[in-house]
Amino acid sequence: MAKEGDELQSSHTCRCFDRTSLPICCIHAHNLIPAVIIAHDIFLWLRLPPGPSPLPFIGNKLDIPTSQPWLQFEKWSKQYGPVFTLWIGRKPTLIISDPHIAADLMEKQSNKYSSRPRMVVMGEVYNGNASILTQPYGKAWSTRRKLLHAALTPKALKLYKPTQEAEASRLCFALLSNPQGWEKELERFTSSVVFCVAYGHRIDSLKAQVIADRFRYMHFQASLNIPGKYLAETFPLLAKLPKFLAPWKGDVQSMGTREGKANVELLEMVKREVATAKAQGNPDAVPDSLCKLLLEMREKEPVPLSETHFSYVPASLFGAGSDTTASTLCSAFLGLVTHPSVLKAAHAELDRVIGADRTPTFADEADLPYIRALAKETLRWRPVVVLGGTPHASTEPDIYEGWHIPTETTILGNNWAINLNEAYYPQPHHFDPIRFLSDSERTHLGIAKQPYIGQKTHPAKAGHSSFGWGRRICPGADLAANSLFIALAKLLWAYDILAIEGREYDIFAYTDGFNVRPKPFECVVRVRSERHRGVVEREERVARGWLEKFTPFGE
Repeated sequence: MAKEGDELQSSHTCRCFDRTSLPICCIHAHNLIPAVIIAHDIFLWLRLPPGPSPLPFIGNKLDIPTSQPWLQFEKWSKQYGPVFTLWIGRKPTLIISDPHIAADLMEKQSNKYSSRPRMVVMGEVYNGNASILTQPYGKAWSTRRKLLHAALTPKALKLYKPTQEAEASRLCFALLSNPQGWEKELERFTSSVVFCVAYGHRIDSLKAQVIADRFRYMHFQASLNIPGKYLAETFPLLAKLPKFLAPWKGDVQSMGTREGKANVELLEMVKREVATAKAQGNPDAVPDSLCKLLLEMREKEPVPLSETHFSYVPASLFGAGSDTTASTLCSAFLGLVTHPSVLKAAHAELDRVIGADRTPTFADEADLPYIRALAKETLRWRPVVVLGGTPHASTEPDIYEGWHIPTETTILGNNWAINLNEAYYPQPHHFDPIRFLSDSERTHLGIAKQPYIGQKTHPAKAGHSSFGWGRRICPGADLAANSLFIALAKLLWAYDILAIEGREYDIFAYTDGFNVRPKPFECVVRVRSERHRGVVEREERVARGWLEKFTPFGE
């Protein structure tokens, strides 16, 4: 017979562990938590701009194409409007397809929209957010930005122009013997400009180990920035798991460590060169560079960055002005071979202004409006950073046009849709620099009227926003624009860039990823005359003399 205490214990045990009551309690709790989460997300969903309907917890993961998503985003913009919402898991992302909306949010309200969404894999796991690219808005970001801008002021950019001219002359000379390898020659040109500016060393060959490594790091990091690729972006706690439970972490961290060491080695190289030159009483023997400037700044005033994080500042120039500029030049070649009238007009301007006895320089830029317009049209026609680069994020709640935008909302500008919006750019897939000529320039060139007047005008002074918006605009934008202009001016002065007879070209055949370029294609790159050849050879010798002070990286 049970005692009273036993009876009470038995009764208590039954109430807590009854086989029917326990599941009912758990089911109620388990149902309640998801219901609250879903109700919260529905509340947000109803207040945000409309978009394709998300599924609970996974959002629009099944709707977003794994290849060239910007094309689907453009279609959705026509269905849902110029700003619509996608959900990456439970995180809302605004996709903007109109430049005025992009400017309203990311420029006019840059104090609210200049941060980054949390980048768990690409930022935190890869390199501890050492790069300015992934840094959220704040003091750590502004420290890096201030250092980077020190080497990209208008005064500093003037100092780089002779080097850009010399490298463009080398590019023209290289194509005399290697016209079929034009794409690789473009890459060498842009890489050498950036390394001269960043470290005071030139690139003579893409076989140089430093360049092979740099492309590998850049492409690997870009592969981490694909929406939905890593579950850890939706559930950050997964990034805290040990490597044996999260094997993907090993590869990501290993590559990030290698890049960090490579950046520090480049910093140490310049540091040794400066110290040696000072010891020899000839500090000017080391050419000016961003890295040298930063080291001098740090001697005068401490910089609150570790050596590794400090080394990422000059390294960031490569992503900002090398691969993107080479890709833009590839698009210019595609535009030229598919629109031969543009080549003819460019040649006419260059022949009239420059003549046949020298190549153009930056001093001629004001007198070459068509070449300037050609550079802008290339940036518009096929933007390299097709989805506006690394996304922005809001740092406080906001209301725009009646829509509620919560804190930590991701903002992504679809440059493809913006640059090909017929309301701003009639006949958007037609490659024609005339659309960027002013009335006076057009009249001077004998062009009767502007055939590309849109219903709306782009808010940016440049007429396009291919370098981004607001405080997160590409820091190397002006450096890249200068490289683009001088390369196009010298190349078009020296060469015919033509389609292969009978060959069809697909102007939509582009690579995938966040930075795109035309898929490989062949074309005719032919020096315009023997007289032009002689000038190219002569100017290359002069360029070589200027570039001797920049020691080349070895293979």
